[in-house]
Amino acid sequence: MRSPFRYIASSVAAVALLTAGGVVAQSALTRVPAEVSAGAYKLDSDHGKITWSVSHLGFSTYTGQFVNVQAELKLDPANPSASTLTATIPLTDVASGNAGLNGHLQTADFFDTANHPTATFVSRSVTVDADDANEATVVGDLTLRGVTRPVTMEVEFNQAGPSMGNAYRAGFDGEATIKRSEFGITYGTQMGLGDEVKLHIEGEFTLQR
Repeated sequence: MRSPFRYIASSVAAVALLTAGGVVAQSALTRVPAEVSAGAYKLDSDHGKITWSVSHLGFSTYTGQFVNVQAELKLDPANPSASTLTATIPLTDVASGNAGLNGHLQTADFFDTANHPTATFVSRSVTVDADDANEATVVGDLTLRGVTRPVTMEVEFNQAGPSMGNAYRAGFDGEATIKRSEFGITYGTQMGLGDEVKLHIEGEFTLQR
């Protein structure tokens, strides 16, 4: 992947499977984007998480996750620019591995979930890599704490096909980096808490019949 960020959740940004050309629905697993079924997909929240990482005062890289993410994906492989991805991230469902930090993240120092319980992402464009049809750049608007900023995600298609229960799935990984200060979150920066937050997004999307 050509993304400069090797380890961000789309994602949900799952639209990387799009390529120009015809679409052939497959009954077996495929890693060829043109063979993936077009249509409306929903994220399987049990297999869709956003892992975040940030410098902890320069001593280490601290990681955590957002879980119970909700996302909808509309795929149009014949016309990638017409595809859309929307996601809702419940900020109260953060798993940092530390109960005290989980609670602190809910306060006005960070997410202010009393006033802004969720973050949202809405895609605006999808551009498939000219050299690798399994990779795409997804640009969209992230709204966090009532502030909306553009975010660019680099997304990679993993595979698609029937899964458990014969549900048709498509799987992806994505990466992005944001600056928390751009969303009004500046707590700890004077002490050396990192401003840049790297996001790794993983997602399995289920085709809606």
